[in-house]
Amino acid sequence: MSQYVGAIDQGTTSTRFAIVDQSGRIVGMNQREHRQIYPQPGWVEHDAAEIWSNTEAVITGALAAADLSASDLVAVGITNQRETTMVWDSETGEPLAPAIVWQDTRTDTLCRQLGGDEGPDRFRWTTGLPLATYFSGPKLRWLFDNVDGLADRAASGGVHFGTMDAWIIYKLTGRHATDVTNASRTLLMSLETLDWDDEILEVFGIPRSVLPEIVPSVGLVDRCRGVLDGVPLAGILGDQQAAMFGQAAIAKGEAKNTYGTGCFMLQNTGTSIVRSEHGLLTTVAYQVQTGKPRYALEGSVAIAGAGVQWLRDNLELIESAPEVEDLARSVEDNGDVYFVPAFSGLFAPYWRSDARGVFAGLTRFANRGHIARAVLESTAYQSRDVLEAIEADSGVALNELKVDGGMVGNELLMQFQADILGVPVVVPEVTETTVVGAAYAAGLATGYWSDPDDLRSHWSEARRYEPAMDDATRQAYYASWKKAVEKSMSWVEAGSE
Repeated sequence: MSQYVGAIDQGTTSTRFAIVDQSGRIVGMNQREHRQIYPQPGWVEHDAAEIWSNTEAVITGALAAADLSASDLVAVGITNQRETTMVWDSETGEPLAPAIVWQDTRTDTLCRQLGGDEGPDRFRWTTGLPLATYFSGPKLRWLFDNVDGLADRAASGGVHFGTMDAWIIYKLTGRHATDVTNASRTLLMSLETLDWDDEILEVFGIPRSVLPEIVPSVGLVDRCRGVLDGVPLAGILGDQQAAMFGQAAIAKGEAKNTYGTGCFMLQNTGTSIVRSEHGLLTTVAYQVQTGKPRYALEGSVAIAGAGVQWLRDNLELIESAPEVEDLARSVEDNGDVYFVPAFSGLFAPYWRSDARGVFAGLTRFANRGHIARAVLESTAYQSRDVLEAIEADSGVALNELKVDGGMVGNELLMQFQADILGVPVVVPEVTETTVVGAAYAAGLATGYWSDPDDLRSHWSEARRYEPAMDDATRQAYYASWKKAVEKSMSWVEAGSE
């Protein structure tokens, strides 16, 4: 008899497969990193074939390590890096171009052209999103314009487009599908109809035939073949929506913040589409099959953990990511040094693709420790920017913030986050909420878990960080951060990429 649920987490820097038991505990996991490809400044690409190969390897590795087989899985779910865009041959399944990653900024000029006289908010009412380099639709249009013969092949029905969930679904089942959460990140789907919007498709010059079928997040999609032969694929959630599921933040008003490559704060708005007036995104939180969609307000930050990776790989100030905390603790404070990690422009709530990364406040006093501390603190400041926007849009002041992701193990960062927000920061027992959330979706669809309350029973608090900074110091730090943000803007001239 099947006893577990499997979950594929196809992330920005790695792919992993987790095996989850009835209590929500991970009993086996395997992970592999994939290459980050930077062909020129502002461009970020992945090799989709490499990612699929890694996906097969981590599934096999996790099952072997747990001494299990595919037949021991009642279902499998998928969660994925959102917005990353790829195209493949609809007959052979071969990728037709490198995958363009969500961080990539090559579509900056194209986004301005698509906005026309109406600007970046041209499609916001329909999609909940501004015209920005972040999203998939402009990336697909760029591929049509720049890959020889691709547009013609697409017009004749020979091309499939998808985000990374659609790619994994296709390789697992042969079906060309995506779920509502990922579709809501393309700039091509209507939040109200949960279908591709014909008017937007016409503006973008994208034939409907290249687009995947949109399905609910929680529900049977198909049975897998190959490495997971016979296992029902029953859950699909973009990574941040999956983290909400993993935190059991699935009721209206609940919120979470995930610290990964980027940093993403979401607040559940229930069945209401709340259109932001403060620089946030309106997105689909999840949909259970035959049920009404649930929506969320989201603040997306491009660089969080990626800033620590940059310290390690580019500046070589540390040899491994965990070393950043000790280096940051080597100084008493930030030494008035601030880091704005606008490597891909600034996302929420600013949406400034002309911004680039800056260090501000440097003096001869500054050393490696201050640099490390400034990089860590930048994540906390960006999270405050987003939280203030969420509170302004929703009218709800959060009294605590649930957090998850790889950076929550950094105690210095978590304490500073509580200090700069002025509210407690709560870390759950299971911090791998993204991959667990994907498992929860698949398990709910197949009856492995009975209802959302069943999921809540598996959530428990591991640690709580209480604010310890006085308000005057908090406001002084934040005012300096805002000055540094201003210095990062208007670095890229209009029209350049």
